[in-house]
Amino acid sequence: MVTVSFRDGESLPAVVPTLAIDVGGGTQDILLWQPEVPLENCVKMVLPSQTTVVAARIRQCTRQGVPIFLTGNLMGGGACVGAIQEHLKRGYSVYAETQAALTIYDNLDRVAAMGVTLVEEPPPEAHPQVMKDVDRDALARAFGAFEVQLPEVYAVAVQDHGFSPHGSNRLFRFQQWRDFLARGGRLDQLWYWDPPAYLTRMLAVQRDLPGALVMDTGAAAILGALCDPLAEAKSQEGLVVLNLGNQHAVAALVLHSRIVGIYEHHTGCLSPSKLHDQLLRFRHGSLTDQEMFEDQGHGCVVVPEVADMSSFSTVVVTGPQRHLAKDLGYYFAVPYGDMMLSGCFGLIRAAMGMIERHGNEKGKQ
Repeated sequence: MVTVSFRDGESLPAVVPTLAIDVGGGTQDILLWQPEVPLENCVKMVLPSQTTVVAARIRQCTRQGVPIFLTGNLMGGGACVGAIQEHLKRGYSVYAETQAALTIYDNLDRVAAMGVTLVEEPPPEAHPQVMKDVDRDALARAFGAFEVQLPEVYAVAVQDHGFSPHGSNRLFRFQQWRDFLARGGRLDQLWYWDPPAYLTRMLAVQRDLPGALVMDTGAAAILGALCDPLAEAKSQEGLVVLNLGNQHAVAALVLHSRIVGIYEHHTGCLSPSKLHDQLLRFRHGSLTDQEMFEDQGHGCVVVPEVADMSSFSTVVVTGPQRHLAKDLGYYFAVPYGDMMLSGCFGLIRAAMGMIERHGNEKGKQ
């Protein structure tokens, strides 16, 4: 079997079993990709995301009236942060290690100000709550019940706003998209073995899963939707790929192998009519970044050299909240027959692309 050099002298088979995990606000979508198994027969799961699991455990402690201790790692907020806030509101204590506390805010002074006590050792009466985006041990138990072993290779998608202790994390996150477009917006620039230091959530995933390939959930969904044959064909003339996630909506103008425009909003702020209006103006280049931010979204940007916006007439939709677009005349992508795994397919495509990239680089040496 052909091998390619990845990093620090490591070599991996060019085609290996890979566990792809797309971590969302409501679910974590999981695909065990095994090259020798037909894709339809590969192990697939849609489970509650870790933030909802941790939130449920915290709410149980709230009902019992006991203090909690946040330990482990930085992870996605959302449901678990809401449960922490409710625990404090009820008058119960919250203690936290530094890394776990960063789940709440990047600024630890803000964390302390809301009533969380930062500690290195937990008080004996506090109930530990382990924070992490991927619970490998729990997955191993679930797979093991069916005599399936976890692979050694992981590809994980999380939404990382980036480390922004003193400013808007919405603005900081969208600046990452702007920088990506300024670098050329190539689809093969959407994933990392070594994420930059400001992508602290991705780095936290790699602390729990050393060597994992990581990427953004929006990027994974875009890449996965393009595995749909119609979407792939339309990308040659230009199309809009829209991912309606449980918490975030991301739309990309895709042309050939590049992204030339990005729209990002919070799904909960959208109605079908607002979504249609904003996407129409996004496609025509008249939706402003300022309007998006004032509407509680992240932003909207199109590269200046895109002169003919009319070419982006096809809108391809994926994501668990796609019902928002059911009457809008858009095309619902079904990559490999399974929309809920769009992000996982994007992760596997990224992993194979990384293998190809490194193989080409090695061949030039």
